[in-house]
Amino acid sequence: MQKITIAPVTRIEGHARISLFLDDNGTVSDARFQVTQIRGFERFVTGRPFFEMPALTARICGICPVSHQLASAKACDQLLAVTIPAAAVRLRSLLNFGQLVQSHALSFFYLSAPDLLLGMDHPVATRNFFGVAENDPQFARDGIELRRFGQQVIERLAGRRIHPAWVVPGGVSAPLKSAARDEILNELPAMQTLMRNHLKRFRESLGRHQEYADNFGCFPSLFLSLVDNLGRLEHYHGTIRIIDAHGSTIADNLAPASYEEYIGEAIEPWTYLKFPYYRPQGYPEGMYRVGPLARLNVCGCCGTRYADLELNRFRQLATGRPVLSSFHAHYARLIEILYALEMMEQLLADPSVLDPHVRAVAGVNAFEGIGAIEAPRGTLIHHYRVDADGLIEQVNLIIATGHNNLAMNRAILQAARRYISQDRLEEGILNRIEAVIRTFDPCLSCSTHAVGSMPFVIELMGPDGRCLDRVRR
Repeated sequence: MQKITIAPVTRIEGHARISLFLDDNGTVSDARFQVTQIRGFERFVTGRPFFEMPALTARICGICPVSHQLASAKACDQLLAVTIPAAAVRLRSLLNFGQLVQSHALSFFYLSAPDLLLGMDHPVATRNFFGVAENDPQFARDGIELRRFGQQVIERLAGRRIHPAWVVPGGVSAPLKSAARDEILNELPAMQTLMRNHLKRFRESLGRHQEYADNFGCFPSLFLSLVDNLGRLEHYHGTIRIIDAHGSTIADNLAPASYEEYIGEAIEPWTYLKFPYYRPQGYPEGMYRVGPLARLNVCGCCGTRYADLELNRFRQLATGRPVLSSFHAHYARLIEILYALEMMEQLLADPSVLDPHVRAVAGVNAFEGIGAIEAPRGTLIHHYRVDADGLIEQVNLIIATGHNNLAMNRAILQAARRYISQDRLEEGILNRIEAVIRTFDPCLSCSTHAVGSMPFVIELMGPDGRCLDRVRR
């Protein structure tokens, strides 16, 4: 048995390694995406007052703190047993869209564009955002501008860009000011035009990437996401819908609060990341995917003008059935950015968004609360149990990347079998394996950071223990 280790996996949010196992014939027999960090949040928040949870759990991630704040606050709303004010729902949704824009822009323009624009075999020293900026300055400026806009939306609503404390149990802590609303509205037309141009550019480039579309997570699976009561794309409200690889709905109108009835969680000894699965089909057969690709496969439509036009083009990639390749999650992210920009415009055009009544106040009226939203990477669930004093007794968090864990492992196995050679390793080939993971845009406890240099060394060992090839960067 031979083993190839890719450590760390680069241009993802967090730290992980990939282990590939070859049999005596040089065929890839197994692949493992191993998360080497441990998130302690489910343990160390025990005993804390529930009203601290939105601020505490935001620290899970430095890239998408808003997602955890919102899922946490929704769980806390249930502990209060209140209906939050309508203006607060709109403001939370706006904040979520700002988060979606900045996070998707980071994933596409910063983390994946080096592969897509420069090529998988481009020299590693410049296969990064700086290399992209040198090769195509306007593309890089657009990515920076789009991410800046998303972050400023968060700041204008919540007071700060990272780890804001504005989202609270019962609503939000302060209403939106008209000046902030006008600032966002004034910038939206330019952002929408920018996004439509990049969608056109990416769509026209798809032919050059067909090889990757065929080999990057291209297999049948279930798809899971929230939809609204009309079956449209939804990120804050909604119920769970699950479809199969043929597009047939196998479960619909599932309450997020009942997730334990249809989502199980398995563990393996070689990774800290859990393996959620669809209970009726068992583990690991109940593999499903979440995130942008899943959301566009599951929903009936987006519900906004330009995003729906692009969704129709997206669906021509697989007429009459879901788009199966995880490579096309890049395309789906761009469509979701456009959708978020259009939805912001709709929400801000409603005068009621300035309503000063933005918070419902109450004490502990229930001992269990479950909040679910669509984070940039997929469905996010926070589940809390408290005592009579409102102190946390038990927490379960199902992170979007966790939902995708089975599919990510399956995807790297598919790509490894396509690209890995028995007796030679090439850096560009290994980058293709990493690029498969980047299509899922995994977020592996982004609040954890490594200090210093993290070397990248891969060795291919023969059955006799002899090193057949070695790559270092």
